[in-house]
Amino acid sequence: MPTLNLPTAGGKIAPYAMKAPKSFPAAKPPFNRIAYAAAHVVANPLADGDPWLDTAIDWDATIAFRRHLWSLGLGVAEAMDTAQRGMGMDWPTSLELIRRTLDAAKDTPGAMVGSGAGTDHLAPAANVTVDDVVRAYEEQCEAVEQLGGHIVLMASRALVKAAKSPDDYVKVYSRILGQVKQPVIIHWLGEMFDPALEGYWGHKDHMQAMDVAVAVIETNRTKIDGVKISLLDKDKEIAMRRRLPEGVRMYTGDDFNYAELIEGDNAGYSDALLGIFDAIAPAAAAALGALTRGDAKSFHDIFGPTVPLSRHIFKAPTRFYKTGVVLMAYLNGLQTHFTMVGGQESARSTLHLAELFRLADAAGLLSDPDRAASRMKHVMAVHGVAA
Repeated sequence: MPTLNLPTAGGKIAPYAMKAPKSFPAAKPPFNRIAYAAAHVVANPLADGDPWLDTAIDWDATIAFRRHLWSLGLGVAEAMDTAQRGMGMDWPTSLELIRRTLDAAKDTPGAMVGSGAGTDHLAPAANVTVDDVVRAYEEQCEAVEQLGGHIVLMASRALVKAAKSPDDYVKVYSRILGQVKQPVIIHWLGEMFDPALEGYWGHKDHMQAMDVAVAVIETNRTKIDGVKISLLDKDKEIAMRRRLPEGVRMYTGDDFNYAELIEGDNAGYSDALLGIFDAIAPAAAAALGALTRGDAKSFHDIFGPTVPLSRHIFKAPTRFYKTGVVLMAYLNGLQTHFTMVGGQESARSTLHLAELFRLADAAGLLSDPDRAASRMKHVMAVHGVAA
């Protein structure tokens, strides 16, 4: 097995000997849980532009990655924060991404796509009104519906600025949900993923915020498929899950505790809409296949080693998790470079990337050790670590 030099704590460099990768059994859907992977975009490193200011996408590689996820039986949650939505990806490019993904899905029987609709083309300025937010949501929802997309209703930075009370959240969501043609997934993205969303639903306290969200869901239950909660707190997710009306799903966005939440308990379980499924897709599909067969032990045996990796990728500042997701795709040959929209490949330290490599290897997730080692040596060389 390959050996390479990696940095360790204290500024030292030590040789690391890789382990053999795991062979994850192919799983055939349908699974007994709905599972979406929030998919990243592949940047075009050869584009002529400023990578901090311009959005340049390699469309062929980006769509190829979505075909990879569908081939494993996972759905694609498109144009979400994993795709750097509002963090490098603007609305026009996001809509083009949604269009291309929906077109590609037609070639894969049973392919699931959820498409993010939000208000990110509306700057969250102090003079923005609640009516402005409503119009922004309407514009994006209409655009997604015209493409035939299933809406994931994203949280709005502009609404945080415009809202004066929880009633304004009720007003906005009731207006939008009253107009959508098909049930949507509401996405409650916590401030650990996006600091601009602190105080969503009109409360900084998550349990008080939950009261508002549940009231909106109960009033509009026929227009809601489910709610994705991304607070990285399993107890809060379980508490909300138990309060949802019958027929409304909980989609876990907890990249720390997904195995326990997906398995569930006597009172219910969570489906999944997870960014980490982008990085661990073969393991996720195999684990879901085991759970569908009733093999809970294999489910946890597969997922267990992936959790330390996920917690590392999503460690604070959590909003920089996309860097680790893209590095995993590069190491596994799913794209040819480690370049990101917005220059986000620089958002994590050299030590962070080295530990990610060790954890991915320990979980058996580096499918071709020689390729992974060679590519990681290139990454480390850029950071001053000799092979």
